[in-house]
Amino acid sequence: MEQQVKKESFRQRLHTLVYEADTPAGKTFDIVLLALILLSVLFVMLESVPSINASYGWFFTKAEWFLTIFFTFEYIARIVAIKKPSKYIFSFYGIVDLLAVLPTYLALFIPGTQSLMVIRALRLLRVFRILKLFKFLKEAKLLTTALKRSRPKIIVFLFAVLTIALLMGTVMYLIESEEAGFTSIPRSIYWAIVTLTTVGYGDIAPITPLGQFFAAIIMILGYAIIAVPTGIVGAEIAKTDMEEVTSSNTQACLGCSKEGHEDDAKHCKFCGEDLYPEEN
Repeated sequence: MEQQVKKESFRQRLHTLVYEADTPAGKTFDIVLLALILLSVLFVMLESVPSINASYGWFFTKAEWFLTIFFTFEYIARIVAIKKPSKYIFSFYGIVDLLAVLPTYLALFIPGTQSLMVIRALRLLRVFRILKLFKFLKEAKLLTTALKRSRPKIIVFLFAVLTIALLMGTVMYLIESEEAGFTSIPRSIYWAIVTLTTVGYGDIAPITPLGQFFAAIIMILGYAIIAVPTGIVGAEIAKTDMEEVTSSNTQACLGCSKEGHEDDAKHCKFCGEDLYPEEN
C-alpha cells in the first residue's frame, strides 16, 4: 500500500514537471525543452550547408546525440507520468514526440534520415501553453472550431474543383496536340489544376484558339474558386466568434494527458479523472 502511494506521488510530481505549465518547475522545464528544440532544428539546418558541415560536422553529431537522448528520456517520462499511456502515445503530440527521436536512431541504419529531425519544429506549438498567451489561445481555438465546422462544405467544394479539373483536363486533351505538351489525360488534368489554382508554371500551354479560349475560362474560374473557401471559413469564424469560445485552461489530465478543460472544471471531460488529486 505504501509503495503504491509512493508510486502515485512520484507520478504526480513527474506529471507536474513534464505536463503542467502553470507551476514554476513545469514552466522552467518546458522553456528549456523549447530552447533545446530550437537548437536541434537550427543544427539540422546548419548541417545541411556543406561548408559549415565540413568544419563543424563533428559538433553537430555530438550535439544531436545529446539532444536525442534528452528527448528520449522526456518521451519516456511523459508515458510514465500518466495513468493511461496509450492516450499520450497515440495523441498528436505523442506521435510528434516519437518522430522527433526516431530519425537519429534510424540514421544508424538508413543514412540521410536525420534530415527528418526538422519535424521537431512542430513541438514548438507548446509555446502557446507555456507562455500563457490567452489571447492567442482564444484565437487559435476559434479558428480550429471554425475549420472543423467548415469541413463538410470544404470537402464538397474540393470535390467540385476536382470534377472541374477532370472535365477541363479531358477537354484540353481532346483539343490540343501532343506538341503543346498535352500528351495524356493525367498530364492535361495536371495542367488544368495548375491553371485553376492560378499557379501557372508555364511548362504546358495551349496553342490553338479553342484551347486558349478554354484556358481563359479556367483562369477566370480560378479567381472565383480562391474566394469560395475563404468565404466559407470566414462565415464560420464570424459565427463562432459570436458564441465566444473563450476557454484558456491549460490543466493537463493525469489520466489521459489531454487539455482543453473549462476554467472551473474539477474532473477531466475526456476520461473523468480528478484534475487536482492533491487537493483531495
